[in-house]
Amino acid sequence: MFQIIFSLMGAVVWGALMFGLLYLRQTPRSQVRRRILAMVERAESERARALRARQAAVPSISTNEQQQNLPVRRSFFVRIIKPIIFRMEHFLHSLTPTAIIGLLEMYIFRAGKQGSWALQRAAAMWAISVVLGVAIAFLVLQYRTFLLPQKFLILIVGGLIGAIVPFFILRAKIRNRQKEIKRTLPEFLDLLCVSVQAGLSFDGAVAKITARMKGSLSDEFKHMLDDVKFGMTKQYALNQVAKRCDLEEIYLFTTSVIQAEKLGTSMAQTLQLQADNIRDRHRQHVKTEAMKAPVKMIFPMVLFIFPAMFVVLLMPSIITLLKTMGSQ
Repeated sequence: MFQIIFSLMGAVVWGALMFGLLYLRQTPRSQVRRRILAMVERAESERARALRARQAAVPSISTNEQQQNLPVRRSFFVRIIKPIIFRMEHFLHSLTPTAIIGLLEMYIFRAGKQGSWALQRAAAMWAISVVLGVAIAFLVLQYRTFLLPQKFLILIVGGLIGAIVPFFILRAKIRNRQKEIKRTLPEFLDLLCVSVQAGLSFDGAVAKITARMKGSLSDEFKHMLDDVKFGMTKQYALNQVAKRCDLEEIYLFTTSVIQAEKLGTSMAQTLQLQADNIRDRHRQHVKTEAMKAPVKMIFPMVLFIFPAMFVVLLMPSIITLLKTMGSQ
């Protein structure tokens, strides 16, 4: 019992030291960034409050007079649970190191979820994952006896696993998204090339295609069109698409489109060359994956197929041999 208490106290002290070191490494720039984010959140809440007040002023005077005497009914979740969750997220976000916040922001950006996934919530989930990793490691220590260095090592490994798991999940999300983009890119470029050759502009062709296609690539180009509508230059919007996708094919495509617009060359010819190039690259990728299939099939065959075949083929011979030896 004394060793468990001592190991727990040591883990708490180690965690406090690590937290202190990470907190001291936070630069004033991160503090200014947090203040800016707080100001932006405050401005957004004030804007939403003003919008709700403007919408509430639309009904007639009699309706407003009738509603003034009625109490505002809000659910228990909105009144109690939601503020507690928001405060916990803000507290855990303040404890998360700046380097981890930067990595989470980059991963969310590449996953294409910067508009739907809040950075503060992602940082809070990372902190909760670290705490869960340490808690699971502490539970492991309760079932077996370990030496004191081993206990420290297990607690450290549990915290590291809890810190790495969210990034593995985000990386898996990014890889699946990149595979989907690679799969739909040749078809998208063929349709874009045909539409531009038919007389549409580049933006008009992209708008027509994205209105009829679904998927991550279509969402990215919809985002690009929205950025251009809001005043962003087309060159910067295309560069942002390439950064979010983080694929060599997208980098080549956006660079060729930007150069064609700068130099004034034929957009239809440029898109035709890019469509042919991407189609060839996709064909080579499919051939490479097909050549890897026999190597990947070796382990399932050795583990599952070959034993069953040996049982079916050799078992009758073994039974006959045993009967013959028994009769002798």
